Amino acid sequence: MMVMDETPEHGAGKGVPRLELSGISKRFPGCLANDGVDLTLWPGEIHALLGENGAGKSTLVKIIYGVLKADAGGLRWQGQPTTINSPFQARQLGIGMVFQHFSLFDSLTVAENVALGLDRAGSMAELRPRVREVGQRYGLELEPDRVVHDLSVGERQRVEIVRCLMQDPRLLIMDEPTSVLTPQEAERLFETLRRLAGEGCSILYISHKLEEIRALCDAATVMRGGRVVAACDPRRESAHGLARLMIGEDFATASRDGGVELGEARLVVGGLSAPAAVPHGMPIDDISFQVAAGEILGIAGVAGNGQNTLLSALSGERSTAPASAIRINGHDAAGLGPRERRRLGLAFVPEERLGHGSVPEMSLADNALLTGYEREGLLKTGQILFGRTRDFAQRIVQSFQVVGGGVAADAGSLSGGNLQKFIIGRELLQNPGLLVVAHPTWGVDAGAAAAIHQALLDLARQGAAILLVSQDLDELLQIADRIAVLSNGHLSQCFATAEVEVERIGLLMGGLGHAVQPDESRAV
Repeated sequence: MMVMDETPEHGAGKGVPRLELSGISKRFPGCLANDGVDLTLWPGEIHALLGENGAGKSTLVKIIYGVLKADAGGLRWQGQPTTINSPFQARQLGIGMVFQHFSLFDSLTVAENVALGLDRAGSMAELRPRVREVGQRYGLELEPDRVVHDLSVGERQRVEIVRCLMQDPRLLIMDEPTSVLTPQEAERLFETLRRLAGEGCSILYISHKLEEIRALCDAATVMRGGRVVAACDPRRESAHGLARLMIGEDFATASRDGGVELGEARLVVGGLSAPAAVPHGMPIDDISFQVAAGEILGIAGVAGNGQNTLLSALSGERSTAPASAIRINGHDAAGLGPRERRRLGLAFVPEERLGHGSVPEMSLADNALLTGYEREGLLKTGQILFGRTRDFAQRIVQSFQVVGGGVAADAGSLSGGNLQKFIIGRELLQNPGLLVVAHPTWGVDAGAAAAIHQALLDLARQGAAILLVSQDLDELLQIADRIAVLSNGHLSQCFATAEVEVERIGLLMGGLGHAVQPDESRAV
């Protein structure tokens, strides 16, 4: 293991480590996910676990939490050799985990969801005041009788965290906890985690957001290819330096290389309203904006505020009226389906890559055919040109460095980050005049994210209009020319990225503030 010159002082003099992993290995068919991993966590320490997609982080934390069993190696808890065979046993020891994707029942109340996650919940009459007390103690206030589908995404995460805290954990594992939070909600979470650490709780923290790692964590362990390759104090490293440790080499960050002269409006949306796209979803009301050739317009917002409804309306998966509510390259398009809108120049990258952006059971070549058959000329007299289709898929794999089993491999066999690169590449290589893209770097490591950002900037420079919907405010600030916020189904005014304040955008994302009038925008 490579250790940085500056080693973390946190944990020194703390006595017995809370958790020690020694030589942990785990193999799956064709993949050595963990290869002799050593890791030490101390009481009161916030410890980052960093690595690219496929580095082995998820496998390791599942072993700690008892979801998976290691093939080799040992674990010591509070200095004692221990085997963890199940999440129940992990919780009995004092290990809690907040997963990246929520495990809540929308139709149940907060208290009922908390009860389902406790091994001994007691009566509901006893549980409700406990939920309030724990929430107030850690600044995570909750109303126990509220139904989950009425909660914001930030409030839903509070439910997950409070459910863990009610078990008095001595080790709390958090996987991408700020991915759905506004900046203000994220800072509030950090305060809670610092308070927990101050009370002696150990926290193992996984995140791709390296600036928040630097601000929050006392120590970091870096994994690559299933192995631990570095340990450092993240407070003494730059975000770029941490990313370089994760990737193993330097990489270029996205660059605009000068301004772009904007052309005509390629997407014009006026007075667009639509019902919720999913049960308990959010309708959109009177949405208006436009995106010009050469421009990237970013739509910020916390998940669940109407993004799915807006995306399905723009892609043509849900019809809207009147026809003029959406215009693509000068043509009324609201009454057209996805195929007709693609003929007008639209390309679309949905939020969900498995099942929506790709068919998991189909090969990469067949998935390339799904949206590229017309623009790339992959059909002739109704027959598939398999050679051209494979060549197109191969161009995607090579251009976007997609790691997998080749174009014949099933889409579902790829890691999430590599599948995301394939789907992005499939749409970009068709050179669309208009691209609507949702969360392009979701679950993608720093190097791949930089490459995707550069590809989007290059496409805009070539004259395409890009609508970028993302929960990652840093991403929008980096590559978008203008930013608007979608909250409770309403869209704010668009702000020039160079002039906007992050705090103002965060307040709008949280449903606070208001959409200022154009003549007030310079005061933002």
